Formats: sequence, structure tokens, C-alpha cells
Amino acid sequence: MERGQIEQFLKREIEKTLEIIEEYKEMVKPEAPDVAIGRVSRMDAINNRSVVEAALRQAESKLNNLNRVFESLDHEDFGKCKRCHKEIPIQRVLIRPESLFCVQCAD
Repeated sequence: MERGQIEQFLKREIEKTLEIIEEYKEMVKPEAPDVAIGRVSRMDAINNRSVVEAALRQAESKLNNLNRVFESLDHEDFGKCKRCHKEIPIQRVLIRPESLFCVQCAD
């Protein structure tokens, strides 16, 4: 896979992640206290909100990693493991573009 294809893939992943972040941000907006949803439903909403907040933090972390990888595309060490300096297989780059290590070194 060429760098141009990797760049397009990363751009799509960044766009998808931005969309997911926006969806999560909409979902974590607070409920107005005067909305009549009942005590049990309100507790469910609070629990669901904490799950969505965790997913939002994870998506924001992924976005930061994707942006970092995108910015490093032009460096000569792009796609190389930070520990052993061997090429990271392209399949791993496609599955986890934010990975800095090959599978062996990631363990």
C-alpha cells in the first residue's frame, strides 16, 4: 500500500472519529431537571451518560493518536516500530493506525 492510500485511509478514519465524537457529545448533554422522566429512568440516563462519557474520552484519545500518525506520514521512520525499528506490517497499520509498535513489541 502506498503512502497516498494510507493518507486517504487516515483521513477517512479521522472523519469517522470526528463524527462519532460529535454524536457522543450530543448524547452527554445534561437532562433538564424539570423533565418528567421518573426516578428509575433518570438513574438509567445517568448510568448511560457515564458509559458514553467513557466512550467519548476513548474516541478523543483515538483522534489524537490518528492526528499524530497523520502528521508523521512524511517522516522516514513512519511505519517502523519505535522499539525494534522493524517495519510494522501494513495490516496492523490499517487495523490500528495509531500503533507505534509492531505486534511483538506491543506485548
